[in-house]
Amino acid sequence: MKLCAITMVYRDHWALAQWYAHYARMVGAENLYVVSHGHDAEVQKICPEASVITVPRDDLSHFDMERSNLLNAFQNTMDNIYDWVIRTDVDELICLDPMIYPTLSDLLAVQDAHALFALGMNVVDVAGDPKLPNGVAALSKRSNVEFSGHYSKAWVRRRGISLMRHGVRVKPRKAKRFPFVMPRGVYLAHLKYANAKELDLSNRHRIAMANISGISGLPGGGWKDAEEKAKRFSAEFAAKPHVDWATAEQQAYETLQTPVRSVDEGLVRVQSVRFDFRTRLPAWFADC
Repeated sequence: MKLCAITMVYRDHWALAQWYAHYARMVGAENLYVVSHGHDAEVQKICPEASVITVPRDDLSHFDMERSNLLNAFQNTMDNIYDWVIRTDVDELICLDPMIYPTLSDLLAVQDAHALFALGMNVVDVAGDPKLPNGVAALSKRSNVEFSGHYSKAWVRRRGISLMRHGVRVKPRKAKRFPFVMPRGVYLAHLKYANAKELDLSNRHRIAMANISGISGLPGGGWKDAEEKAKRFSAEFAAKPHVDWATAEQQAYETLQTPVRSVDEGLVRVQSVRFDFRTRLPAWFADC
């Protein structure tokens, strides 16, 4: 079975290093493809054995839609070479419970579906956590998390399936019956909040970009108010009660098994549910 992983990046060097190290272990560095949105010599240094493709950054209009269309076209091309194509944002790591799926091939070999979803969670840097030096795997130093419907995303697909708005896009007539598959023991760890120092740098970039005038289709309020949003997130997370992993994982998984099916758009995605509890990762995540 031939597998590859794709991401797109602009400036997020810490997250890119995490992404590269993680997926190099899963599919081999030679099967990693990094789309650099604008020239950045650091990208190839961080990902020495990956294929780096640079695309222009001279037109930012309709930002999310254009990036999605580009990546869908690229992954469809990769279908000619690979059996499955993984696609995640640069700050997203897919983790498999080793007691259920020792390897990614073990998971994918038993699938009939053409796309899979993962149970998503925000990994959070909290007071008292150790420092996170460059080159150290985030999940070896961070274990406080909250489950998230928003980040329970489609992450791997094959045979021409497109990804859109955290779900899959199919022909509208197929949206009602497209198989929704979220295997138990498959998780998406979102690292946006896992490194407070890097979050601050990223937020400055988001704010600057969202406030560019005269360009249509730029990211909206979530980027314009990125710093305030991060402060609210931190305060809300700190106030949530802790629930043991087994209980929290079961509740989150069961809650998210009925997807949203937008027939007009041909979109199948997970409900954007927020959970009012937090938990801690089992020890095996540190080595995933």
